Amino acid sequence: MASIVAGIACSHVPAIGVAMDKGMTGTAYWEPLFKGYEPAREWLKHLAPDVAIVVYNDHASAFSLQLIPTFLIGVADTFPIADEGFGPRPVPAVRGSPQLAWHLAESLILDEFDMTIANEMPVDHGLTVPLSVTCGQTAEWPFEVIPLCVNVVQYPPPTGARCFKLGQAIARAVASYPEDLRVVIYGTGGMSHQLQGERAGLINREFDTAFLDKLTADPLALTRISHTEYMREAGSEGVEMVMWHVMRGALGMNAAEVYRHYHVPASNTAAALMILDNRSAT
Repeated sequence: MASIVAGIACSHVPAIGVAMDKGMTGTAYWEPLFKGYEPAREWLKHLAPDVAIVVYNDHASAFSLQLIPTFLIGVADTFPIADEGFGPRPVPAVRGSPQLAWHLAESLILDEFDMTIANEMPVDHGLTVPLSVTCGQTAEWPFEVIPLCVNVVQYPPPTGARCFKLGQAIARAVASYPEDLRVVIYGTGGMSHQLQGERAGLINREFDTAFLDKLTADPLALTRISHTEYMREAGSEGVEMVMWHVMRGALGMNAAEVYRHYHVPASNTAAALMILDNRSAT
């Protein structure tokens, strides 16, 4: 049967993609951030997963305020790279995993999660930057990808607790798939940041560090963080971290942290990368 072998938490700061695309990763500003990605890339390359479920949010590339799915799964063969106003990122198109994606869609809906199903859609930096961070610059992504969108743009977003339960349902769905596949799941977005208003540029290192610590030690406690607390402590865009709960819910309670990298600033955002090994978790 298929199994979820690892979880990856990764910020999807758009400027990180720009730095890679424009060859700026060796500059004084960006080099400390990108140096910290190298061990994670080696670890993931050695793990060699077959499929990645990438939990991310769309940034008005595939959807607008006219249509706001709370949870959406992409089931296409291929997902083109979105034009976010400056042309599509110069990265490979994303290869889907339609058979597993349709299995997940059926299982999740019958498990009482109301998933929107996308037969076609472009994917933006929310998905491609985490792939670039963990896979580097490549002619083709090394695994198939299932996009799973979460609304964190228009109030009300789902709670952390609901996202965690979705992750648990994903774990059940993957375990019921008969093909022997090694699956990783990404939770993207965050960490603390605010892009507008009087608190623009907010970074809360203490909150971020505590969140990372509890992601392994006490993930259920994190699910009780309210939307208001995310906004107060992590800024208006800090609510993106509810997507990390989907990833964490899909893992066993004893998943082990094998790597962590936290850096400030990445543009005007605190950027983090964490890998959780799920192979011996229960």
